[in-house]
Amino acid sequence: MQSFDLIIVGGGLAGASLAVALRQTRLRIALVESAPPRRPEGWDARIYAISPANAAFLDRIGIWEHLDVTRMAPIQAMEVFGDRGGKLRFSAYETGVAELGWIMESALMACELWESVKRQANVSRFCPARPAALQFRHDATVLTLEDGTCLAARLLVGADGRDSWVRREAGLEAKVTPYGEKGVVANFNTEKPHRGTAWQWFRDDGVLAYLPLPGKRMSIVWSTPDAEADRLCALSPDALAERVAAAGQQVLGRLETITPAAAFALRLIRVPRTVAPRLALVGDAAHGIHPLSGHGINLGFQDARVLAELLAAAQPWQDIGAEAFLRRYQRARKEETLLMQTTTDTLRRLFRDNPPGLAPLRNLGLSLTDRLLPIKSLLVRYALGAL
Repeated sequence: MQSFDLIIVGGGLAGASLAVALRQTRLRIALVESAPPRRPEGWDARIYAISPANAAFLDRIGIWEHLDVTRMAPIQAMEVFGDRGGKLRFSAYETGVAELGWIMESALMACELWESVKRQANVSRFCPARPAALQFRHDATVLTLEDGTCLAARLLVGADGRDSWVRREAGLEAKVTPYGEKGVVANFNTEKPHRGTAWQWFRDDGVLAYLPLPGKRMSIVWSTPDAEADRLCALSPDALAERVAAAGQQVLGRLETITPAAAFALRLIRVPRTVAPRLALVGDAAHGIHPLSGHGINLGFQDARVLAELLAAAQPWQDIGAEAFLRRYQRARKEETLLMQTTTDTLRRLFRDNPPGLAPLRNLGLSLTDRLLPIKSLLVRYALGAL
């Protein structure tokens, strides 16, 4: 049996960033992952909006400076449209910041994090590897891999995604609410420059977001009912480009599809307990939200940041796997996670449910918020991570 201080199951963005954030500690870390990340040919269809707070986190752990700037696009402005004429606009210039966030490929961050992990003296990588059995003892967690390898540690972190094996094996409850929707993603060349602007439309058939990519390119996330998502994915590249351009009011002119459409099911996942004796959850294993806010991976990075800071500050006499110790992490992350889950779920319901008289009111609310500068500034600064 191989002994460690910490086992991280899942080497995706949240799990790998946790390992990298602990690079200057004395903690001996085992990182278990089924397959290393790969850069796809062309552009990755899985795109994330990274908040300034998380850009700062990636910078502190030594990742940001190594990212390819030619594959990243700053967000200078964002325009949000209701389904009946409401409009809300955010501007980096008006807010007094350099950018509202950054748009970049998932694979860009994943590959750089993995390269950093490979250089860490305090990390042992088990990849490719899959967990097979989990046992909790009073002083350690024992993880058995499919090949029979046994790992033991004072603390095990589940960073293995929304269908977390660790969460299930540990018996932690997950309240899953299917939305009956899928998020359709694809990338496009554009006729007109986007000038660093992101757009979002609340439509009768879902929520469509345009996210700027470097040059005259952009990515979409279209959250729409399952049947409509399947129809979008079945369209030819030309028909898809025409449909997306029309849905986006032709703001970027004619579009050309450069990555085929792909779709993933959308679910609200609430996990009342994200810690237990010898166990903590981070990233999608700890929560799932609607993608309309773009905050999914931002929550995961903040999970990693908070947990890493707690572990790095632990005294030699403290038991990092004790539930009383880990509850500090759970308390620190509870408010932001609950707020983002509630906000995104409420917005989604507000624009999907249509009782009589609601449409004019919700669109009026968007337009009024655009004129109420203190409230608007508060919303922007929360999104930036400045509060």
